[in-house]
Amino acid sequence: MSSKNVADKNVAGDSLVRVSKIMADRGICSRREADAWIERGWVMVNGEIATLGAKAKSDCKIDLAKSARLERGAKVTILLNKPVGYVSGQPEPGYEPAVRLITEMNQFKEPGDLKLMRSHFDGLAPAGRLDIDSKGLLVFTQDGRVARDLIGENSNVEKEYLVRVKGKIIPKGLELLRHGLELDGEALLPAKVDWINSDQLKFILTEGKKRQVRRMCELVGLEVIGLKRVRIGRIMLGKLPEGKWRFLKPDEKF
Repeated sequence: MSSKNVADKNVAGDSLVRVSKIMADRGICSRREADAWIERGWVMVNGEIATLGAKAKSDCKIDLAKSARLERGAKVTILLNKPVGYVSGQPEPGYEPAVRLITEMNQFKEPGDLKLMRSHFDGLAPAGRLDIDSKGLLVFTQDGRVARDLIGENSNVEKEYLVRVKGKIIPKGLELLRHGLELDGEALLPAKVDWINSDQLKFILTEGKKRQVRRMCELVGLEVIGLKRVRIGRIMLGKLPEGKWRFLKPDEKF
């Protein structure tokens, strides 16, 4: 059925939304994936096959063809323990991108895990940054839903860092780290920051401005000499060795 016919089934005056946006908002897939599936005839709205550009009520019933469900399940997410000296995304002169560590030899494999295939690199992209001087948990994904959850505009997923520092913190510096600082002219969201020992702090953030932790520390008189991300949402770095990677398991969620 055409998008016009799908829309005509709604009562006049009701607010209509693109089906691809509804699918993305519900976390079914990204809008780009939705458009591709609709174009292939893999999406049904209220029992009718939708076409590209179709609109419907936001509470419409959406069903996926088996092919879409299989493609959705085939997308992988990879967890890498990035060492210092690798960049998260695009290569920089003299430095390698962290994705080059994703090799069959570097897989931290457990019984039942997937085998790395060439297709796993199609559309694989980092979901968040970890600067060249930092190490720890870095996520790569083919899944637009995962990327949106981690780095989308409305993401509130926690990222936990262990931060080694030197210097003398200014009076009330810890309170400022928790809330009251701004970067690039914008106030930072509240953060959870605590001393672990005399030279190490634990940061828990829900945003990710460029080199945010390092810049926050500079504002209160501290220099970061070591930074490691140990958690993103519910996923811990755990026993994953430095320089190794593994697949996110089907029962794991951020």
